[in-house]
Amino acid sequence: MRSWLSLISLLYLLVASPLHAEDLATVCRATSSYDLTLRPDRLLFDRASPAPMRVEMQHDSLRTDGMAVVLASAQQDRLSLFERDLRTLAPRVRKVAQNGLDMAAQALRAEVAALGLSANTRAEFDRRLATHTTELKQRIAHSQSTHDWDGETMQRDADQISADLMPLVAADLGQQAINAAMTGDLQTAARLRDRAGSLATGLRPRLEQSMQALRPQVEALCPAVQRLARLQQGLRDSRGQPLNLLQVGPGDTATSAPAGSD
Repeated sequence: MRSWLSLISLLYLLVASPLHAEDLATVCRATSSYDLTLRPDRLLFDRASPAPMRVEMQHDSLRTDGMAVVLASAQQDRLSLFERDLRTLAPRVRKVAQNGLDMAAQALRAEVAALGLSANTRAEFDRRLATHTTELKQRIAHSQSTHDWDGETMQRDADQISADLMPLVAADLGQQAINAAMTGDLQTAARLRDRAGSLATGLRPRLEQSMQALRPQVEALCPAVQRLARLQQGLRDSRGQPLNLLQVGPGDTATSAPAGSD
């Protein structure tokens, strides 16, 4: 199961190991087995299995696996509201994701600044990190599909960013260790080598703690997500089965009030 609004998981890409960032799945307990693609004229939900594997929404019409679904007037209204609200929510999710990238980059810079690296290394690290952050923010801004952020793509990006940033820091610490050893300060040399070797694992918990500050921004999205869950109630696929595009876990209010009560 994936959150089909899980762009916030891009925060994982800023560290060498996966960063447990707050996202809609953990904060709002909202998940889906579908990927989502926003097209100018329609919404497309797709998954490998089970049926329906393809759900298309276009204004007040609905198709599932290529079959048109006959909708009553009230269902057409729900469908139109669902599409409108989802399109309204998408830029809000992108904005939170971009804010999270800025937050993670700031936390990472603070961690690196405390390592006592040379001025040249710090400047080059900041330059590379800014480049990666800008590129990711641009990709978020232009992305119209969760297919852009599948696990394989994210892992590849994470590996590339890690390969670009972490050796730069490790090399500086390693050179400091060599310099210390050459002056006879073996204790400092050993400490610097250990710090370089455990850099990624040591950064992870501190960065995770820093990212807790993003949670209120994610929580602010939850009412809109819950409204979408309510709006889909009463919609069915071409076989007459409930159209469960979005699931909201126990303890939330997604099914506690009719959609029109918002």
